[in-house]
Amino acid sequence: MKKIIILLLTGLVVYSCAKVPLTGRNQLAMVDNAEIMPLVEEQYDQVLKENKVVTNTADGQSVVRVGKRISAAVEAFLIQEGYQELVETFEWEFNLLESDQVNAWCMPGGLVAFYTGIMPVTQNETGIAVVMGHEVAHAVASHARERMSNGLIANMGLSVLSTAMGQNPTMTQQIFLQSVGMGSQLGMLSFSRKHELEADELGLIFMAMAGYDPREAPIFWERMSSAGGEAPPEFLSTHPGPDRRIERLNANMDKALKYYNPQ
Repeated sequence: MKKIIILLLTGLVVYSCAKVPLTGRNQLAMVDNAEIMPLVEEQYDQVLKENKVVTNTADGQSVVRVGKRISAAVEAFLIQEGYQELVETFEWEFNLLESDQVNAWCMPGGLVAFYTGIMPVTQNETGIAVVMGHEVAHAVASHARERMSNGLIANMGLSVLSTAMGQNPTMTQQIFLQSVGMGSQLGMLSFSRKHELEADELGLIFMAMAGYDPREAPIFWERMSSAGGEAPPEFLSTHPGPDRRIERLNANMDKALKYYNPQ
């Protein structure tokens, strides 16, 4: 009986796999993006209510402009590559929040927030594009869905989100917050090393698709690594060190430049 259960679970996992666009990496996808969105929208609205939104400023409009340019280029590429269903899950929104945090993030569905603390490091719209490409990549690669799928299985042995919410809503909510990179007490948490490096690679290509010079990305990360002095900025408080990130970006530069069409 135990062997049968293992075989059934293995089959279910294989059936519930998806591929990340461009990288082709297989990922667990036992939770549908559509199931996550009500939770995402509620959390995003809460963040906007709890923080001063300054999207109407010059910096805020730059964030919106870059976000729209990158998301449009990415959607056109995804549709061309047969990812129409993925594109239909996006409801892009770009906001700038007043905070000293040197940070930015993107929730599933394309709900993006930048903090004013990161704007001096970006310096210009190409710098914003480096960050935006990276954050958009988390949404395109469905990193939150993957993390939530893994979290539900590891903690509850469940693959249906609605069932999990009914049986243990508190744990499910915590898994959700961790999956989108957010902790109720700790603020925005880091994604895994694997997801961060994948977002770096995809983000480099995405900014190139939108006409931003990807060769500026390693330069941005050099500025970022020195922005916080001895304590790295929150945006760098992820597993890969800045030197490794820069090394990987340079290794992927030729690939990104193939998509680069200056505008």
